[in-house]
Amino acid sequence: MRIRTNMHDDPLSHLLRLAQIESVVSGGFSTGGQWAMRFPAPDKVKFFVAIRGSCCFHFDDDPQPLHLASGDVVLLAAPRGFIVGNHATEHPTPAREAFAGRPGAIVHVGSKTEQEQMFLGGHVRLASTYGHLLSEALPPYIHVQSRTNLPQATALSWVLDQLVHEHEALPGAGLARSQLAHLLFVQVLRAHLAAGGTLPAGWLRAATDARLAPALRGMHEAPQHPWRLQELAQRCAMSRTRFAALFREVAGQTPLAYLTAWRMQLAARALDEENASVAQLAQQLGYGSESAFSHAFKRATGKSPRHYARALNGQGVASSA
Repeated sequence: MRIRTNMHDDPLSHLLRLAQIESVVSGGFSTGGQWAMRFPAPDKVKFFVAIRGSCCFHFDDDPQPLHLASGDVVLLAAPRGFIVGNHATEHPTPAREAFAGRPGAIVHVGSKTEQEQMFLGGHVRLASTYGHLLSEALPPYIHVQSRTNLPQATALSWVLDQLVHEHEALPGAGLARSQLAHLLFVQVLRAHLAAGGTLPAGWLRAATDARLAPALRGMHEAPQHPWRLQELAQRCAMSRTRFAALFREVAGQTPLAYLTAWRMQLAARALDEENASVAQLAQQLGYGSESAFSHAFKRATGKSPRHYARALNGQGVASSA
């Protein structure tokens, strides 16, 4: 057994691989005239794309609507219900009712008009064991506007065009849509950050901060190394004091606490996927003894490595659907 990290990956790629992220375009709808649909609070990260036309999001806990223009994308991470449409009404069509028994991926809602609009939706699957690293690090929503002149918006527009194209009956369309949806998620994050958007303090914000990238790359690629604060600060060309303060501000924890948490996430994956031994993990993650590693793992997860592994073997760890 060997702790697996890709030496050529950046910190964000490491995090997305560990979270086993899988983006899925679940379908969409076309519409015309006046329309409105109510969606329940999502139990997973969802995205909504305005391919053609515009609409408004009315969140249950926010009186200020969110306006989407053609080509815009919104990523929803907070579990709150909303109404989407172009017409305020007290009786919006329930989304489950609109999509019940649909014969294909795209359904029609509202009246038929020449000015027909089109929207796509989907969700992001995350491994139940590690997905919290990502879901807890996202803001309630991210809105990427197509009207910006950022290169990331141009790249996102290309992805959307391809997604529409792949809804035709083409060979391999299912796989192509899955890969494009994955790229859509990454491009949304890139565009959000390029436009000056912020992320909550945590793993995701740290993984996308260029100032901390040299230190994170070192910890991710060589978790067994006995990293010290001075060495990490030097990799980022900062003083110890400045580096430590910046890291805590961005990641929400100290550099060495982050290193321990990263080691424990790698250990949990190895126990899950490879039935690794405690001795192997202790050696490959830089601990001097099985006892030292076991204590660190129990502090992080509430279970000893052996109890954690037995729980996995008995119940399995499934990805959230």
